[in-house]
Amino acid sequence: MERQLTVSLLSTKLLIPPPQRALVPRPRLIEQLNRGLERKLTLVSAPAGYGKTMLLSAWANECRVPVAWISLDDGENDPTRFLTYLVAALEKFRPGVSEYIFELLQSPQTLHAKNRCRF
Repeated sequence: MERQLTVSLLSTKLLIPPPQRALVPRPRLIEQLNRGLERKLTLVSAPAGYGKTMLLSAWANECRVPVAWISLDDGENDPTRFLTYLVAALEKFRPGVSEYIFELLQSPQTLHAKNRCRF
């Protein structure tokens, strides 16, 4: 039986912004992002307006591995909503992963260790 997602998602939040033509090249930062592929997590942190989105957009468009993108706003500070977007982004690369996870997200029960999805 196919499960239906009851949370409304904006598909534009899952699209990588196109890189700007007038982008200042940042080869050192791109190289650091590429080295981050060898790690479990890379955090990019800077104040607003410092070019994080444009840097990551340029990197994602030339990256040789799949990149899942989520544009977040203040409204996505709800864990269920955030996880829903995260799973929707992952679904592009792992079709079927969402079925089990969305079922858990919509469950009134708290997620327990025994309910972990293995993919």
